[in-house]
Amino acid sequence: MSAATHPNMPTKAMDTPVIDQAKLEAFFMRTVSDLSAGYAGVMVSLGSKLGLYKAMAGAGPVSPKELAARAGCAERYVREWLNAQAAGGYVDYHAMSETYELTPEQAMVLADEDSPAYIPCAWNVPASMWADEDKAVDAFRTGKGVAWGDHAERMVCGVAAFYRNGYRASLVPEWLPALDGVMARLEAGIEVADVGCGHGHSTVLMAQAFAKSRFHGIDTHALSIAEARRNAAEVGLGQRVSFDVASAVNYPDRQYGLICFFDTLHDMGDPVAAARYAAEVLAPDGTVMLIEPLASDRVEENISTVGRLYYAASSVLCCAHAISEGGKLVLGAQAGASRLAEVFRRAGFTRFRRAAETPFNMVLEVRR
Repeated sequence: MSAATHPNMPTKAMDTPVIDQAKLEAFFMRTVSDLSAGYAGVMVSLGSKLGLYKAMAGAGPVSPKELAARAGCAERYVREWLNAQAAGGYVDYHAMSETYELTPEQAMVLADEDSPAYIPCAWNVPASMWADEDKAVDAFRTGKGVAWGDHAERMVCGVAAFYRNGYRASLVPEWLPALDGVMARLEAGIEVADVGCGHGHSTVLMAQAFAKSRFHGIDTHALSIAEARRNAAEVGLGQRVSFDVASAVNYPDRQYGLICFFDTLHDMGDPVAAARYAAEVLAPDGTVMLIEPLASDRVEENISTVGRLYYAASSVLCCAHAISEGGKLVLGAQAGASRLAEVFRRAGFTRFRRAAETPFNMVLEVRR
C-alpha cells in the first residue's frame, strides 16, 4: 500500500472544511452587530458631550430641528445622529409625526449622570484601548506589562466614572450592611483604608455616610490621587479623608477596622503580598471588603456578554498592569471566588465568604 492510499493519510478533500452556509452567515452577522455596536459607542459619546440626550430627556417627541435648537447644534448632523439612534433602539421614532423620543428608561441610561445605569462615560475605556493598541500589540509579543498610568488619559477617567455610580447605588445601602458588624463599627468610628482608590469616589461615599470614621485612600497613580483630593475637597471632606501615593504593601499602619479593595486586587502584580500586608495593618477584629468582578471559577460559566467585556478589558488593562508590577500572580479580571479565597488563605486569613453580588460585582468578606 502506498503512502498516498494509506487509510490514516488525510486526502485533500478531507482537509477542506465543510462550510455550513447558515452558520457562516449567522456568525458573520454577529460580527457586523458587534461592529455596529462600536460605531454606536461613538454616537453615544457625541450625544453625551453635545447635550443631545439631556435635551431630549422629558421633552416628549421632538423633531430634528427642535432638538438642534435645544442643544445648539446643526440640524443636518442632528437628523443623521437621531436616525442612528433610532436604528439602534436608543431612541423611539414616531413615523407619523417624524419625531424622536427618549423614553424614561433610555434617559436613565443615556442622560441621567447620577443614575446607576448611566453608560456614556464607559465608552472612554474602549476609546483608550484603541488609542493604546500599539502598546497592547507590543505587550502580547514581548510579554511586557503596561501600567495603568501608561494608558491614554480617557481610560482612567472612564473607569472611574463608570464605577462611581454603581458604588453610589450599592456601597453604603447594600454592600457595607452585608458585612458582619461593620456598619456599627463605622458609625462608632474606625480607621478605613481604600487600597487602589483611583479618583476616590468610593472613599468619599463612605466618608459622607460615616462622620465618626476616618478614611484613607491610596493609589500608585499620582494623577488619580490629585483628582481624588479635588473630589473630596468639593464636598467638604478635607479633614476626615486623606489621599496618598502609595502601593498595596507600604501604606501607613493605622490598625484599620476596615480595608477595602474596590476592583483592584486582580490588577496587582503580587496580590498575595497585598493580602499579607493587609493582615499586618488590620485591627485584630477588622474586616477586609473585597469587591471583584462577578465571575465563576470556570471559564465555560463566564461565557456571557459581561464575561466577554471583563475578559477583553483584562487582556489589555488588568493583566497588563499586574505584569508591569512584576506579575508574580496575574489573576485577571475573571479570577473567580476560589482563586481569590486562596490568595487570602496564603496570607493567613481563615474566613472568606460572599456577602453580596450585583450583575457586575461580587462582594467578598475576609477576616482572620
